[in-house]
Amino acid sequence: MHTGEMPSAYDIICIGAGPTGLACAIEARRAGLRPLVIDKGCLCNSLYHYPVNMMFFTTAERMEIGDLPMTVAGSKPTRVEALKYYRRAAEHYDLDAHLYETFLNVSGKLGCFTVKTRDNFGVQYEYHAARIIFATGYYDFPNRLNVPGEDLPCVSHYFTDPHPYWRQDIVVIGAKNSAAETALDLFRGGARVTLVHRESDLGASLKYWVRPDIENRIAAGEIRALFNTEVIRIEPGRVWVRQNADTTEHALPAAHVFAMTGYHPDFSLLESVGINLDCDTRKPECNPASHESNIPGIYVAGVLLGGLHTGEIFIENGRFHGKQIISAITGTPGPSGREPVAPPGE
Repeated sequence: MHTGEMPSAYDIICIGAGPTGLACAIEARRAGLRPLVIDKGCLCNSLYHYPVNMMFFTTAERMEIGDLPMTVAGSKPTRVEALKYYRRAAEHYDLDAHLYETFLNVSGKLGCFTVKTRDNFGVQYEYHAARIIFATGYYDFPNRLNVPGEDLPCVSHYFTDPHPYWRQDIVVIGAKNSAAETALDLFRGGARVTLVHRESDLGASLKYWVRPDIENRIAAGEIRALFNTEVIRIEPGRVWVRQNADTTEHALPAAHVFAMTGYHPDFSLLESVGINLDCDTRKPECNPASHESNIPGIYVAGVLLGGLHTGEIFIENGRFHGKQIISAITGTPGPSGREPVAPPGE
């Protein structure tokens, strides 16, 4: 095993290198503390795996961290512009980021925690810090359909690029932002798209520029939409569905299936650390002002605080959690946060 630093070498270890984790580390640096950021993927791993043509719902200033301005070409940031900005922010504050290291466990107590990780080559590392912040997001854990065939190679819970699906029959499951944007991208990439949703209409939270687009494509017959329809099972080349008012199963041709059904945090990770979760909402037990969990010295930031209600917290308000946490640690006045705006995704 490779050993990291000597005990208390870091003041704070941030688990997660997304916008919220970076914001926490930046605020620690600005307060004169020494942070370490650890992530099992690349910097802003979730954003990197968003669709290549994605545009965020919000404006650039609502995604800024560390008081650094974000400059974009249009009215809203694209995925590429956001990734560039967060790279520049990490470089500006010279953050110590250990990427492609998976968090294994943490032991110890306030003032002397030990964190163990493993990199992609199987090498293990050990680090020491006075405090820990968990900001691991939720994009790595899709909400499953729990139907036969969901784990086939032709099924994915993520969408990146429409090009491989030109002139292919594609089924998109869901009707919120991710599903609607996936269906539109695929249609414009030349795919034959069928949208399947168990409810009677499109999601109420659709972005204002997405709703008329997807509604018009459906009305024109360019995208087929099956509402009040449940997926029964998935087989190579087809998806079996049943409409609510019918007991008969129907097969839809499908070279590929995109199950865009949302995502949830890694609750087992928080529980393994000893953080208490609400039985119904799965929200972690935390001090609302400092975001310190029931374990002294371990904090929770970002969408993890929302539990199952992932639409409550996103970049726009999660970026302030770092200031709140560091203010509580240093005893200096901090922000009270801001009212959330509509989420960029689900």
